[in-house]
Amino acid sequence: MARADGVVIASGDNWAFAGRDGSLLEGPMPSPPRLLRRVPLVRGLVRLSSALTPLFRGAGVAGRGERIVLVAALLAPLSLVFLPHSASLPVGVGTAVVLLAWMLRGRTLFLHGAEHRAIAAAEERRLVATWQAEAKPSRFAPRCGTNFAALVVPVSLVADRVWPLPPAALYTPFAVTLVSLALTMELWQLLQASRSRVARIFLLPGLALQRVTTREPTDDETRLALTAVAAVLRRELAL
Repeated sequence: MARADGVVIASGDNWAFAGRDGSLLEGPMPSPPRLLRRVPLVRGLVRLSSALTPLFRGAGVAGRGERIVLVAALLAPLSLVFLPHSASLPVGVGTAVVLLAWMLRGRTLFLHGAEHRAIAAAEERRLVATWQAEAKPSRFAPRCGTNFAALVVPVSLVADRVWPLPPAALYTPFAVTLVSLALTMELWQLLQASRSRVARIFLLPGLALQRVTTREPTDDETRLALTAVAAVLRRELAL
């Protein structure tokens, strides 16, 4: 997770945030009940909520004001339950604008590229070479949340069209949103695990979108992301 003030790197068990001011925050990721991690659809929602841990849990990396803004944006779809159908578009556009403004602030896009490069360096076992700027792994990543966002849009449109219950029901917008997110997460994880070239085609829109959501980072920004990666690896190896 790239931020304007640093980079968050998370594994299944630990997370670390390396700040541009030289700070380093670390913590454990939540461990949901095993049953929830095995139930289709539910496990995707659990994983999505767990991804927000570095921002909201305890003394997370997000300040109080930012937490309020993010919670408001995340809960915006719930307001559709109480608003007329004509309000769906304004609420959706408003939420998108808020999230885009949060994502595009400061050096976030450059640090997003650094985040991808640092993770690729770890996977390619080129951490030292990347730190010394002798290697520059790709700033594009198939597991990026941008890829997830590119998938959730068509899935949401299809879900809205084929939803079997009355569209006028108060709970329909909220239910369609949850089901769309859960289905997209199942599809995303399936694509990540697949070695098929056909499956990889579904990731192309997200990878293309990363040309907008990432920028070529400086060597110092890459080292910042590598610091977070190293912190997570240190916690993992200490277990």
